[in-house]
Amino acid sequence: MLDTFKALGDPCRMRLTAVLLAGEFTVQELTQIMSMGQSRISRHLKILTEVGVLTVKRQGTWSYYRVGEGSRFFSAIRPAFERELELLPERSFDLAAVAAVLEERRRRSQEFFDRHARQWDDLARTLLPVPEYRPRLLNLVPKGVSVLEIGVGTGGLLAELALRASKVIGVDHSPAMLEEARRRIVDRGVSGIELRLGEMSHLPMPDSSVECVVANMVLHHAADPAAVLAEARRVLSPGGLLLLADLARHEREAAREQLADQWLGFEEDELTGWLNQAGFTTVTIERITATEGQERVLLVQGSTHSLNKTNKK
Repeated sequence: MLDTFKALGDPCRMRLTAVLLAGEFTVQELTQIMSMGQSRISRHLKILTEVGVLTVKRQGTWSYYRVGEGSRFFSAIRPAFERELELLPERSFDLAAVAAVLEERRRRSQEFFDRHARQWDDLARTLLPVPEYRPRLLNLVPKGVSVLEIGVGTGGLLAELALRASKVIGVDHSPAMLEEARRRIVDRGVSGIELRLGEMSHLPMPDSSVECVVANMVLHHAADPAAVLAEARRVLSPGGLLLLADLARHEREAAREQLADQWLGFEEDELTGWLNQAGFTTVTIERITATEGQERVLLVQGSTHSLNKTNKK
């Protein structure tokens, strides 16, 4: 307890903890947010990590810091700590800086996909191959329901979704990707699909407006994955279902530059934690085995009603 008080007693470390309650950030991003030198930021991070207030997630050569649960005392006082954050003198400045960093992540992603929309399918298949999982994902989509696909890309899943759903809405933040998706829909003569330009962390949808949300290989591009999952929960009607397919944790560092990946896949426990935090009461995860040269895929279901199974590996 005393070590935690000492760690949080410094105004800079208190600010740093408050910033990391808003998301996960690298040392470089934190120097930008806090307007401090790297050595100073690193020293404060070390102190907070040693007492268990923070944890570090290694992603290739990058390290993301987040508020952890290593300190039982901090976990106990955290609700009170969060209630008082608005009293910090630099709070409005820090939140604006956090928003700027997240916007920069989003901007880099959009520019990449606008540039590479025509070549995207070939790029993804060549640079980051995965086992064939899409039939299993599609089989989980309930028949006759309204479906929202987040991050449609070139629209490769839309026609199959339309065969099962009563209505399909596709959202993407890249105008070039939406144009490719629209061209594919027209070429295949598919109807019942509506495309919308929008961010996956701010979906252009009303609350409780669809019965199923599909996110196929998009979460690892998200600036803030937890915010995306919270948005998915917001637009789902009561008893709705989230279907998520994404990469399991891997070490292909080159994917950051070649495919604009923000995250090198995910661990099952972090996805479960984010989904529970977003309000999904039942989460199931299936790990799809990869062959040599491929990366494993996590097939995730999140719902607000019982699915009869717990995490499956």
